Amino acid sequence: MKKVAILGGRGMLGLDLNAAVNAKGFEPIIYDLPDFDISNKEMLEDAVASSDMIVNCAAYTNVDKAESEREIAEKVNAVAPGMLGVLARKYGRYVVHISTDFVFGDTKEDPLSETDTPHPLSIYGSTKLEGERLLIASGCGYSIIRIQWTYGTYGNNFITKIVSLAQKNKSLKIVNDQTGSPTHTADVANAIICFLEKTPAGLFHFAASGYTTRYETALFAFKSLGIDIEVLPCSSSDFKTPARRPLNSKFDCSKIDGILDFKRPFWQDSLKEFLDATKLG
Repeated sequence: MKKVAILGGRGMLGLDLNAAVNAKGFEPIIYDLPDFDISNKEMLEDAVASSDMIVNCAAYTNVDKAESEREIAEKVNAVAPGMLGVLARKYGRYVVHISTDFVFGDTKEDPLSETDTPHPLSIYGSTKLEGERLLIASGCGYSIIRIQWTYGTYGNNFITKIVSLAQKNKSLKIVNDQTGSPTHTADVANAIICFLEKTPAGLFHFAASGYTTRYETALFAFKSLGIDIEVLPCSSSDFKTPARRPLNSKFDCSKIDGILDFKRPFWQDSLKEFLDATKLG
């Protein structure tokens, strides 16, 4: 039985991945705070040496706070993946590293492919991009999967936040100029399983099928849950945040479709299934 180290294994994606790894007959080994620090070389080496494959879900993900805590964001998002790559090469381990749509800025309106030039708008995005580059430069066996707009059972996310706000307010303003694909972490976990089984190399984009806006996502979620609330479209500029968000997060996922053993679900189908299962609202 192959041992799979899941770094950041108690997070939203990590917990869904743990279940998927178990279901496939691999042995998951969970590494996460407070007992595991990915920036600690000794701890990281122990995780790499004790496993057959590694999935790195660990990241500093507080996008706004990263603007004032650049040092810790760099340590976790950039330096640690580079160190992971060096250790993975030393021990001959395969790494699946999770990255983000935040490596892109708004240089185009068409769907973003793996060959498009990144242009991060925030410290979070720039540190995640540097992590990709350092991992690649390490020379280890790797794949990088960029994901976006994730939601899941085990964490706080856009879907859980807007449902919580809807319970306390008569109306909500939701941005209508950010476009992407709401993506269930359970679907991401299934994609990662395909990578653990086939060990492809390179950079890949993964998201649910179809594109929508944050505003349209909210309308769909509230209708699915039977929540009667006024939803007002607005622009990102109406919400002043320390970090800029990309307006275009649309992914071209044609490359990863050649790896997956399942058809990427439409965002509406996965979100409806999630809402029905979790009974939010």
